[in-house]
Amino acid sequence: MTRPIFALVLGAAIALTAAPARAQDPEQPGRMVFFSQGCYGCHRIGVAGTPIAYDLSHVGRRYNEEQLARWLRDPNAVKPGAHMPRLSLSEDEIRALARYLSSLR
Repeated sequence: MTRPIFALVLGAAIALTAAPARAQDPEQPGRMVFFSQGCYGCHRIGVAGTPIAYDLSHVGRRYNEEQLARWLRDPNAVKPGAHMPRLSLSEDEIRALARYLSSLR
């Protein structure tokens, strides 16, 4: 009885190691920016983060990628008196984060 189980486990291991690598999740870079830049210190996405500022769990329902990118570049230019500071993000980080946030529905 152990021989069939061993064969099944061995076959599964071979299949997993021989499978082609999956393409990287397109939202992954933006998710990394969210956590590496400390956005979670004020914002929440699901259960991650702090509920001090706007909950971003479904922000993509309300704003598209370009609107979010514009906000991330300069919140005060979009909404004078905004409480969110202007962040020191590169253009690549802004685009990645805006892409990620716009996917949150």
